[in-house]
Amino acid sequence: MKIAFAGLGVMGAPMARHLAAAGHDVTGYNRSPAKAQAWAKEHGGGFAATPREAAAGAEFVFACVGN
Repeated sequence: MKIAFAGLGVMGAPMARHLAAAGHDVTGYNRSPAKAQAWAKEHGGGFAATPREAAAGAEFVFACVGN
């Protein structure tokens, strides 16, 4: 499944990692682009510069954001 994941912080990064490990195609977005890029490099997913870009073509969109 193609999944977009917005929010790769303390809770979001592990959740997205589990989805990627289960074989899903995960594209991450984070308000700090370097964090999304580092997550993608470490876990084999993709990263996007904007939430809209991450969600393009996704079958499911997760949002894990604080406040």
